Amino acid sequence: MLFDLHGRVALVTGAGQSVGAGIAATLAEAGAVVVTNDVVDARAQATAERIVDDGGQAVSAAFDVTDYDAVVAGCAKATAAVGPIDVLVNNAGIASGAGAVFFRESNREYWQRWIDINLYGVMNCSHAVIDGMCERGYGRVITISSGAGATGLAIGMSAYAAGKGGAISFMRHLAMETAECGVTANTLALGLMDNVSADLIAKRGRVNPVGRLGTGRDVGTAAVWLAAEGSWITGQTIHINGGALTT
Repeated sequence: MLFDLHGRVALVTGAGQSVGAGIAATLAEAGAVVVTNDVVDARAQATAERIVDDGGQAVSAAFDVTDYDAVVAGCAKATAAVGPIDVLVNNAGIASGAGAVFFRESNREYWQRWIDINLYGVMNCSHAVIDGMCERGYGRVITISSGAGATGLAIGMSAYAAGKGGAISFMRHLAMETAECGVTANTLALGLMDNVSADLIAKRGRVNPVGRLGTGRDVGTAAVWLAAEGSWITGQTIHINGGALTT
């Protein structure tokens, strides 16, 4: 079967809602046992229950990705329950339209919240699983970033883009460091998704050439491809945006 993830365990952070829930469901449909993470336990559980109700396999793991000790403990608990994590999808983050502020009008406290989750969250989760992946000779690290991390926009997203752009650069280097271990590391840079505000869409002028917002399933399909068939794809930033210009 093409894109077969049976026998693999996938951890999806921020899987309690929106894009993350769609990614988790799509990985489960491909056969993976999915660990659904969210900072809110009820959301993580709800996504896992929906997957099980649909015939898949899933367990929930609630922890804050910005808390390294909590990440390590959560990953250890998930591993004890369903086995070592083969696929990590770093999806947890703050949406691009959440309180956009121009850099000149912002302060350090404002920057910190974007960097903590959009960059340090990615690093925390990657660090918690990467040794095991290298020891087993297989691993897929997939980080959900944004086109804003690769281009410039004058709509008050500089702090958001700093975190997302940092994650893109981190993944490039992680890919080079782990390539000989059988571990790949790639980024999916998203365009406007169905979780963004009408205000942000208006600021961007139009959605994209395809004419619709992206969904969690759009992203999940790409994650399944990278996880199942992407052994020769690493260090890449793949734009999933309905054809929007990215540079």
